[in-house]
Amino acid sequence: MSKLPHIVCYGEILWDVFPDGKKLGGAPLNVALRLHSFGANTSIISALGKDALGKTTLEALKEKDFPTTYIQQSKRPTGQVTVTLDDSGSARYDIQKDAAWDHIAATPEAIEEVKKADAFVFGSLALRETYNQAQFEALVTEAKYTVFDLNLRDPHYDLDVVLSLMEIANCIKLNDEELELIVTLLDLEKESLEEELKAVAKATNTDTVCVTLGPDGAMLYHNKTIYTQVGFPTKVVDTVGAGDSFLAALIFGLISGEAPEDSLEVAAAMGSLVAGKAGANAVVTNDEIDDLLEGGY
Repeated sequence: MSKLPHIVCYGEILWDVFPDGKKLGGAPLNVALRLHSFGANTSIISALGKDALGKTTLEALKEKDFPTTYIQQSKRPTGQVTVTLDDSGSARYDIQKDAAWDHIAATPEAIEEVKKADAFVFGSLALRETYNQAQFEALVTEAKYTVFDLNLRDPHYDLDVVLSLMEIANCIKLNDEELELIVTLLDLEKESLEEELKAVAKATNTDTVCVTLGPDGAMLYHNKTIYTQVGFPTKVVDTVGAGDSFLAALIFGLISGEAPEDSLEVAAAMGSLVAGKAGANAVVTNDEIDDLLEGGY
């Protein structure tokens, strides 16, 4: 692809509430902001409340020069999530119910934006309620290429919905715990991780499936080939947004026509660097990525 990719993300915009303050987040927004930092033509279809936090959100996005055209205004409150971190930096989430992002309409403008995009990225959380599920159908049917990040947050998902989303996705990203859940549910347990990825791809008729393995790296099944990437050493500060940045780098590379193994390596480096910083949208420079790639494992 000669031009930078046009990628639309769909779903929640919310504030992660830590013991020491709030940080702007939500997996689809984290992916979108990271893609934006790469220079991709990126937008997000979401909703914010007509409240002070919603206004603060729009101001924060405008400061980042991120487009807000497809962010709707809702009578419901802007989303918030209480985040707690354990001693290893792993996050636990308490997610507010009936937030603005639970009510995202498939407006004609949003549908047209999805039609024009090279890829449409979504997760399971924003599809926890029937309103969004119905509206989403009008959007996803217009997409050229669909990317589904499971991003399961118990109890905010329905496995039947998750499986149906996997079946319509061109690319699926999940972590090792989510993979274990899916292979058990579908009775796809195999002798190796490689065989399980292939089995999930076959069962869902998906060409690309990627599993992240925390500090152990990631594995990608893409067009009938397995690619393996070991993890980069990092001192974890917090894991919030690391998987989102990984996904952003992976799909940016794949959609831009980069070699799958190179896309996977850069994605792993990006995820590692974000995990070593505070906040989902911490700045990561090209020099940091290059230094990590050149430094080896």
